[in-house]
Amino acid sequence: MQITNVFIRKVNSEGRMRAVANVTFDDAFVVKDIKLIEGPDGLFIAMPSRKTPNGEYKDIAHPINPETRTKIQSAIITAYETAESEEVKE
Repeated sequence: MQITNVFIRKVNSEGRMRAVANVTFDDAFVVKDIKLIEGPDGLFIAMPSRKTPNGEYKDIAHPINPETRTKIQSAIITAYETAESEEVKE
């Protein structure tokens, strides 16, 4: 499985969320609305989720192993940093 596209939509807010990403795999499958959040230890991703009737949030889609999560997170952070550096150049 290869990540073939990462689309970043930056969020201009006072909160911790920095961007929302859509990630395409093998030019055939997309996961939308992965949040990029600024935490105390740096940037991390939160997979798309839905609120349950009892108030909990459950992931709609998520990686099954840590290696895949790391691969997705790295691709999103790289795309975000590239967008940030291109914005500075303008």
